[in-house]
Amino acid sequence: MEKTKKKNEWLEWGKAILIAIILALFLRTFIFATSIVDGESMEPTLEDGETVLFNKFTYLFEEPEREDIVIIKRPLKNYVKRVIGLPGETISVKNKTLYIDGEAYNQSFLNNKRLKMTGHVGPIKVPKNNYFVMGDNRAISKDSRNGLGFIRESEIIGKSELIIFPFNEWSTTR
Repeated sequence: MEKTKKKNEWLEWGKAILIAIILALFLRTFIFATSIVDGESMEPTLEDGETVLFNKFTYLFEEPEREDIVIIKRPLKNYVKRVIGLPGETISVKNKTLYIDGEAYNQSFLNNKRLKMTGHVGPIKVPKNNYFVMGDNRAISKDSRNGLGFIRESEIIGKSELIIFPFNEWSTTR
């Protein structure tokens, strides 16, 4: 009787562990994943070496919005950038001011130093099903202005949600 009880206990523990592993794999595959920030193109918002948790599920039901920090999947490397221009909009930057469809847009997520580094852009019209992205560290960012080009909606694989490492910098990304 005692052997049967221990065997049942081990079987229950095994089931619980198996369910936990399957649940973790499901969450990592379809809902959340992590990405390590490589480089300084998103400073000061995200710094080189930080680990970011991103949400893969969000864009199954909604489209990226302006100012979202997104993960972009490319064949050789993933990129972390901020959405600036939405499909169909005309983007330009003159005298450190961003214009969207001819109207000035306040980039509250950038300080004055970063705004000065943006340079002159456009005007350029964002094609349907594409996005215009920029890094927050405008002087050194490879983005829609200079190498990445427009980002197809299908290339955006998630929205950055949390900085999870280093632990003393745990916070949401905005």
